Amino acid sequence: MADLPTVRGKLTEGRDLSTLTWLRVGGPADVVFQPADVDDLAQFLRDLDPGVTVFPMGVGSNLIVRDGGLRAVVIRLGRGFNQIDVDGQTVTAGAAALDAHVAKKAADAGVDLTFLRTIPGSIGGAVRMNAGCYGSYVADVFQSATLVTRRGEIREVNAAELNFQYRQSDVPEGAVLVSATFQGPAGDAAELHARMEAQLQKRDETQPTKDRSAGSTFRNPAGFSSTGQADDVHDLKAWKVIDNAGLRGASIGGAQMSEKHSNFMINTGGATAADLEALGEHVRKTVYADSGIALEWEIMRVGEPK
Repeated sequence: MADLPTVRGKLTEGRDLSTLTWLRVGGPADVVFQPADVDDLAQFLRDLDPGVTVFPMGVGSNLIVRDGGLRAVVIRLGRGFNQIDVDGQTVTAGAAALDAHVAKKAADAGVDLTFLRTIPGSIGGAVRMNAGCYGSYVADVFQSATLVTRRGEIREVNAAELNFQYRQSDVPEGAVLVSATFQGPAGDAAELHARMEAQLQKRDETQPTKDRSAGSTFRNPAGFSSTGQADDVHDLKAWKVIDNAGLRGASIGGAQMSEKHSNFMINTGGATAADLEALGEHVRKTVYADSGIALEWEIMRVGEPK
């Protein structure tokens, strides 16, 4: 890609994205940019041709990049964006900070953000997706976030602007989240760490944590409030309707719906992005035929087929 702005960070053309996603599939991005700091990112976005697509990418834990790759500049935050600071009950974390690390550091200070401990990924993705577990969601503890707009403006946004909903928020198109601030309940540090250990044990018992997966494949087919709480009428689980359709263990190529948890899609080895997406669509079609329920993807799918 010609005429890219001068940066202090790192620009890599034609970077293979399969090495950056948990499912280990996908073709190359036109460019991957790893900014040195917020000012470097802001200047790059300000000077970049407005016609160039920008795609912020976290640790690739909930993502399928198609085999033809991504015609975009992928923004990948690293060092300089992973700081975690605790002040009383307030926790501020860089967008690249891992959810698990934020939960543990908060617990050390007696702040309860334990629901983040078992959520794969980083804080930027957690805010963007209103990540949640064990009945708690980012929206419940969110105070504010800092982002850089596609035009290179550094802005602070509040919960109302992000309009949190079940597994989504209204982050502006092309904007890159760089940090977020949370207000967590007080708790005893030892008790918080013990709770997280119990959560990890339960997760390992019920989910294929040793396999290549991207977490839950489909959203639960339920009605939810803006904070992610299920209503009392349509409290269904995606794994249950997949099981009912006889799809636990279903496979296409190297892609399989896990035998351990049927809403987890895994790469058993050698799967392509096309295999994974075809299996997901097969599951959606079969579940709809079986129950009339239209499952919605929770895994983000981007890029072009090969």
